[in-house]
Amino acid sequence: MSLPRSILPGATYLVTRRVLRRHFLLRPDAEITNLILYALAVSAQRFGIQVHALCAMSTHLHLVVTDERGVLPSFLGFFHRIVALGTKVLRAWEGPVWDHEPTSVVRLMTRPAFVEKIAYTLANPVAAGLVRHANEWPGAKVLVDEIGGGVLRAERPRVYLDPKNPAWPRDVTLEVSLPPGLGAGEAEGFRRKVADEVAREEAKAYAELAGGDVLGAERAGSVSPYERATSFEPLRSLNPTFAVGRGSGSKEAWHRAAAAVRAFRAMYRAALAQWRELVRDVQFPEGTWWMRVCHRVGVRSDVPAV
Repeated sequence: MSLPRSILPGATYLVTRRVLRRHFLLRPDAEITNLILYALAVSAQRFGIQVHALCAMSTHLHLVVTDERGVLPSFLGFFHRIVALGTKVLRAWEGPVWDHEPTSVVRLMTRPAFVEKIAYTLANPVAAGLVRHANEWPGAKVLVDEIGGGVLRAERPRVYLDPKNPAWPRDVTLEVSLPPGLGAGEAEGFRRKVADEVAREEAKAYAELAGGDVLGAERAGSVSPYERATSFEPLRSLNPTFAVGRGSGSKEAWHRAAAAVRAFRAMYRAALAQWRELVRDVQFPEGTWWMRVCHRVGVRSDVPAV
């Protein structure tokens, strides 16, 4: 059983989902790119999700989003299902598309965390040795200049989605928004910070390549989707719950967030123990998702929430 996670309206997350056994099923060709953008736009509009960053790699997806309504699990289930089923048709793929590991969901607690994780998302192709600059990646992505003003566009994919169903419009658009707490007057400054962090990530990747070559956008878009990544990847033993970023005050922010996580989990476990004893009027802590949605348990709001 996984640890309980607090799902609250207005929270911002870095979300990562990996393809089964690191197959290149999401290779950045035109149809897969359009499928991902379409699925994201439709899903975000349906569930009230604000999108701040996106990078679709051949073997995984990165998103930075704000969950306005506190419905992140429903959004992810819907979005990942559309991408998986569309991919199965486009690739003539039998079996699961997504890895058996759970989706990584990291709550971003501070503005430095927003900057760092958005830059991490955008620079991911560079860190993987695929292109020299983030904006050269041919797959579905957000550019730095699009944060807080850009619009993603896509057409209904030619496969899987019924053109007669009004749930699947022919054309969709999705605004790329600023993270919460940032006004329009702060947009340019925030983008500069993200650009600087992307440049730092790129410089780090260059140093690690030590003069080696990159795969390049053209080759990345033509690799067989049925092949698998063969580069070394350490076992994912840690799945962080939150991030606070670097800089002044980060240590204090980390301790506050960690204390809130511990308090939430302790109260959740205590309430669950009572529920299992058939105490049906027990109150779960604010942020409880599964028990509230599936069993309609009561939720209290007078406890710390992450």
